[in-house]
Amino acid sequence: MPEPRSDSMPPSTVVAGRYIIRGPIGRGGRAVVYEGTDPLLDRDVAIKIFHAAAADGTAVRVQESEARLVASMNHYALTTLFDAGVDSTDRERPRIYLVMERIPGVDLRRRLREHGPLTPAQVAYLGFDLAEGLQYVHEHGFLHRDIKPANVLLADRRIDTRIRGKLTDFGIASMIGQTDGGERTTGTVAYLSPEQVDRQEATTASDVYALGLVLLEALTGEVAFPGGVEESAVARLERDPIVPDTVPPALASLLRRMTALLPEDRPGLDEVAVAFQNAYVQDLVLAGRVDRERLATDEERRLAAVRRYNILDTPPDDAFDRIAELARRMLDVPIALISIVDADREWFKSSRGLELTEVDRDVALCANTVSTGRPLCVPDVQDGDGFAGNPLVQTHAELHGFAAVPLTTQDGHVIGTLCVFDRRIRVFSEEELDDLGKLAEIAIRELDLRLASRRALFDG
Repeated sequence: MPEPRSDSMPPSTVVAGRYIIRGPIGRGGRAVVYEGTDPLLDRDVAIKIFHAAAADGTAVRVQESEARLVASMNHYALTTLFDAGVDSTDRERPRIYLVMERIPGVDLRRRLREHGPLTPAQVAYLGFDLAEGLQYVHEHGFLHRDIKPANVLLADRRIDTRIRGKLTDFGIASMIGQTDGGERTTGTVAYLSPEQVDRQEATTASDVYALGLVLLEALTGEVAFPGGVEESAVARLERDPIVPDTVPPALASLLRRMTALLPEDRPGLDEVAVAFQNAYVQDLVLAGRVDRERLATDEERRLAAVRRYNILDTPPDDAFDRIAELARRMLDVPIALISIVDADREWFKSSRGLELTEVDRDVALCANTVSTGRPLCVPDVQDGDGFAGNPLVQTHAELHGFAAVPLTTQDGHVIGTLCVFDRRIRVFSEEELDDLGKLAEIAIRELDLRLASRRALFDG
């Protein structure tokens, strides 16, 4: 067993006057992760202590502020941070600490080493989780910069079927990287993007590249760029990673795009998440676990819910106009739209700030929200080719920020969306999306009241 590092903390050490260290469970170049206990809440935790010490009081305050900002983030595909700060028990060496949930399971590196590659469906499901979690990190102003199998934790629930992944160390590489004296190449060499290898500044596209390499490795069981530090680094400047012909076409195409040599050729994470979800469904269909008739039946039920409200053939609606106007004012945006999605068209029942009646469903921005049942936030719809086919994006180059929430019926069918556009690049906050969701609920209640009134008339 290797000797502990000189900066390891002995068992029973108390961190920040509260958390008790039990023993190391993992270590890296920047930090050691310990198993620990929070006696106040009587729960097991993971405690991460960074090696780097703050140089002075100002640096301590900056690091503590940034650590608490990271701790404020909350997403199902990220390890939950319970607390963060700077431990000054050793006044000569104050260090950042993070207190995280203790995940019962293994990391992806160990899972691949012990059990071999994942199935295409598992990779697609895992990719959907991690893409959504990473997008959340980016929306909060952080890069990861060290995405690798060891930083993907797998919950042990249903591990042989639906892999559920959590990204750890999110935002930490950027936060700590700011104290590295201008060092740009931060991360694990095998998963660095070409621009990082070339010592250019990392961007969100760099994280997309690393995620693509990790998921490709999960699918093949092999590191895409093996070898020593220099050999591995130079290889990605000379060639793309090899995606085997045995990989399902939809998944192979997505992984190739995520690992494109040029950052501008890589898709955004919103597009990546939807593509992984579609690949997962396709794999289930091909495997015979879900048949096309069942999928068609689900869509038929959704369309039946649309028809139930008898709203497709009605003119623009005053009540919906008022709801859309509230959305404009609450989120300070120039455009708010309420749409109902039919089999092949998206029909706008209110379009405040824009003259619009319908668009094809195939190119509708809101179609993603109808398919997933989840809110969608796109900081810049003009960035990349993901939404280039949408007529709004084509004809209104001044539109950038976009957010949409589903209109979900009481029986769980998504019949349309409430969405907003901004003329500036913008990341809508969780609170803003929540406000938009509450307005969407009001729109559904309006429809339910009308339906109840019509039924009362007919019953009478």
